[in-house]
Amino acid sequence: MIKRTLYFGNPAYLSVHNRQLCIRKPEEDTETTIPIEDIGVVVLDHPQITLTHSVTEALLEENAALITCDKKHLPVGLLLPLCGNTTQTERMREQLNASQPLKKQLWQQTVSAKINNQACLLEKRGVIAKNMRAWAKNVKSGDAENLEGRAAAYYWKNAFPSLPDFTREREGIFPNSVLNYGYALLRGIAARALVSSGLLPTFGIFHRNKYNAYCLADDVMEPYRPYIDALVMQLYEEGLCGEEIDKTTKIKLLQIPVLDVEINGKRSPLMVAMTTTTASLQKCYAGEARRIIYPEMK
Repeated sequence: MIKRTLYFGNPAYLSVHNRQLCIRKPEEDTETTIPIEDIGVVVLDHPQITLTHSVTEALLEENAALITCDKKHLPVGLLLPLCGNTTQTERMREQLNASQPLKKQLWQQTVSAKINNQACLLEKRGVIAKNMRAWAKNVKSGDAENLEGRAAAYYWKNAFPSLPDFTREREGIFPNSVLNYGYALLRGIAARALVSSGLLPTFGIFHRNKYNAYCLADDVMEPYRPYIDALVMQLYEEGLCGEEIDKTTKIKLLQIPVLDVEINGKRSPLMVAMTTTTASLQKCYAGEARRIIYPEMK
């Protein structure tokens, strides 16, 4: 079942009754209810939102991700359950005991999948990407030659043709802020899927920054980034996003969990596809498979 993404950008009081999320807004006398089991992601984006402890407890029991935003309305915090799988201890042990050669092979697959999806997106936009297709085929174990970086330089140079000075930087010029917002939501989806597969989002296959609590989420979301890029490019070209991330832009970005992707030969909502990816990664750690299943842009 496709889980719902809830966004709260106005004052609200959230509570739980009979496994229903009860939503009451100060300016309204009515109360809205949503089954807790239907919720996958909750985004809190207003300082006057009050929620009971029962809300966080119920959401975590259903393996939902709770994302909080800062004063700039950008996602800044992520709350996930500690126990998301019945065989979690065994799966975490397999993850922590994964050999370095295995991690390098998994990263090779990840980088190749990412570059191919980036190339496909450029080709859809009329940009020649034969060089990127060649790089995707030639990624070595652990991406020793940093073909990911070479591909990224070419990709971002051609991503926004009307912005010749654009570079992809977290604090860079517009529309970097919109990309950041989309990636933050994607990161929450990836972390949630990893927990549901019994894995620790902290210990990555490539990312290993000691200040990063979601290294593995950052790893597995890489081939999914072009789907966010495609959405942001569309919003930019249609004039639906600006320097400030307004309500219209947020509504579009909050559709990320239900974006159509093709994975394992089937069409699937992105949130469901991410679970397929993390489940395949768990099988790689357990020695039951040799490849991570990632979506392929067509």
